[in-house]
Amino acid sequence: MTAYRKPHRSSTTLRVNRVKTKLITLEGYNKLRIEHDYLWKEQRPEVTKIVTWAAGLGDRSENADYTFNKRLLRQIDRRVRYLRKLLPELKIVYYAPEQEGKVFFGATVEIENDAGDIKTFKIVGPEEIYDERKDYISIDSPMARALLKKQVDDEAVVSTPQGDKTWYINKISYKLEQK
Repeated sequence: MTAYRKPHRSSTTLRVNRVKTKLITLEGYNKLRIEHDYLWKEQRPEVTKIVTWAAGLGDRSENADYTFNKRLLRQIDRRVRYLRKLLPELKIVYYAPEQEGKVFFGATVEIENDAGDIKTFKIVGPEEIYDERKDYISIDSPMARALLKKQVDDEAVVSTPQGDKTWYINKISYKLEQK
């Protein structure tokens, strides 16, 4: 008998742990808190009642109501656990007057390229990008990193697979949030 050896992990099985920025706007934090409360206080009790009712019908292996709602309950529990772990770790970033005129977290930025294409978006934390919103970009994105600390009329060069793209800043604004 040979000694136990831990299996060697090949480079293809190694996971790259990308650290997401733990910053969030007050609006984003409140939406996550509301989602948590809705899942925990409203949706989970409803699904639990359905699972209990369906379990009482007998054979669970052929019971579609039971199978579907049990899976849904696991998904709800997974999301609630994730939110409970995430919410205390997040740092809410408030607007500061010294930010005025420069691009920082929470800024709404209008940019334009040489072809005249104009884009407007808000720089937010990665947890705030939901529902396929096209007007939000993550602070961790290459575009946001290129824009940070720039002012109106500055240019930002973003590296893309097609080559470097140059964007010019037209407008910077901040939405005031109450603490």
